[in-house]
Amino acid sequence: MPSETLDPEAPATLVIVGAGPRGTGLIERIAANAPELYAGSGLEIHLVDPHPPGAGRIWRAAQSPLLWMNSHAEDVTMFTDESVRMAGPVRPGPTLHEWAGIDGQTFADRQIQGSYLRWVHEQAVAALPPEITVRHHPGRALRVSGPREGRQQIWLEGRDRPLVADLVVLALGHLDAELDQEQSELAAYAAEHGLVHLPPDFTADSDLSALGAGEPVLVRGFGLAFVDLMVLLTEGRGGRYEGDTYVPSGREPVLYVGSRRGVPYHSKIGYDWTGERPPLPRFLGPAEIDGLLARPGGFDFRRDVWPLVEKELGFAHYHRLFTAHADRTAIAWTDFEEKYEAASAGAEREALVAAAVPDPRDRLDLAALDRPLDGVTYASFEEFQEGLRGYVEGDLSRRHDPSHSPDLAVFLGLLSVYGQLVRLGDIGSWWHGFFSYLASGPPGPRLGQLLALSRAGILNFVGAGMAVHARDGVFRASSATVPGFSVEARALVEARLPEPTLRRALDPLLRELHADGAGETPDGLLRVDRADGRVLDRDGRPHPRRFALGPHTDGRTPGAFTRPRTGGPAFRQNDATARAALVFLRDLGADAVG
Repeated sequence: MPSETLDPEAPATLVIVGAGPRGTGLIERIAANAPELYAGSGLEIHLVDPHPPGAGRIWRAAQSPLLWMNSHAEDVTMFTDESVRMAGPVRPGPTLHEWAGIDGQTFADRQIQGSYLRWVHEQAVAALPPEITVRHHPGRALRVSGPREGRQQIWLEGRDRPLVADLVVLALGHLDAELDQEQSELAAYAAEHGLVHLPPDFTADSDLSALGAGEPVLVRGFGLAFVDLMVLLTEGRGGRYEGDTYVPSGREPVLYVGSRRGVPYHSKIGYDWTGERPPLPRFLGPAEIDGLLARPGGFDFRRDVWPLVEKELGFAHYHRLFTAHADRTAIAWTDFEEKYEAASAGAEREALVAAAVPDPRDRLDLAALDRPLDGVTYASFEEFQEGLRGYVEGDLSRRHDPSHSPDLAVFLGLLSVYGQLVRLGDIGSWWHGFFSYLASGPPGPRLGQLLALSRAGILNFVGAGMAVHARDGVFRASSATVPGFSVEARALVEARLPEPTLRRALDPLLRELHADGAGETPDGLLRVDRADGRVLDRDGRPHPRRFALGPHTDGRTPGAFTRPRTGGPAFRQNDATARAALVFLRDLGADAVG
């Protein structure tokens, strides 16, 4: 089909596919940088998204008010601060709790966050110079075409002619995916036997009506998607909490939940930081990342990166222990710090910690934190229910007790480490899962609700390494945590998000991009230039006119939003992309005039 005829004197055009938080953040950075890089030149920005700008799909108004954000309102911001290392100017603004006028320790519902995001979008657009305009196209982008050195065509659903742009930025956010082989086999089995199979999905979008009252339901996944599922199938069906007791409505199914770890994500920490912060980064900073990137033969995460991560997190932990809880240590911090820096990983460092930190409970054991049920078995299903309730109660107590504030230091260490590792590109899925499990768990009150549901018999624990078998016309789940126990059900829910891979993305734009030669990591992520987000082809060449930001790229960043004063790698990426786009468009205009 022919493209639109262009006026050679028309203003430059930028198309941003995705008008959610990433697209909004990019517009905010364009507004901040335009006075320096693009003053006086016309620019048309076209936003393509079927959902309203700002909130996008995930934070849309049309969802249950029972669903909360996963962070305290004071820990959510869309605005830069002095901690962000970027070339552009800092443009401060209110956090969610400041904007909404709510307590900073509140876990706001997602509708409030959606309103905040819509407001941020409006402010970002209003801050643009008058010669830069924004237009929203409420539809889906299906394909991007065009030569490397020429204008790009963005084909939209329901339009015969494409948008034509000098640059395009893909800010797509979370995506749906086609089923992998295992999920396809489970879906076919369910269809054959009249069972219910809900594959990985955004829980708020799932049709849960087929999960009948009182019926057993197997749930695989113990992270944030599970928490949403738990809420919608209990309070969402009329149940209520009276103190620590859950009062059923009678409409709830009976859940049997397990996962690889067999335990829920660690609770959000429920106290504030006081005193001296650990000086991070210390053992994993820009110099170490530069060294890893410069290795002629590349690097291996477990061999080359993880030891640095482990040492950095240990440093954060022990710095806090020695400076805030010195009565629980046996030597001076200065002595420990010197020996810790020199000690090699393994037995030498373990011996140092054992001598300096008398109580094993004050020592950082990342392996035990990561897999608390490894090697643990229970004699019966009932004993395991009681045992795991005790584990969750202990986690809740610890994560709300400032005497365990080294845990909060490790959280800060995790944020620092993630901000550095973004520069390495795709380092595999294990690290992202480990980070989320330790640093991005549910609000404490949600785990309190989980305990109440367990005591009420509405929610049951299956164990670690949960195996699901499809046979004899039902689904059956078991775990080595309780040898000999299994439970059968006619419904199975995969409580996790779809994997953001190019090959299996249901989004046609990404699939076409892959077919057109875009680079792909071993884990299926879109490869981008770490400097500015330009899309790389399979030979590693950056596309001069295509950029991408978000979880479908190997430059993905932690969490959905940025915690104030933590460096904000997403802000850094948005700023770099905005500046690169403005410079390209400015120079393009200058060449045209010349």
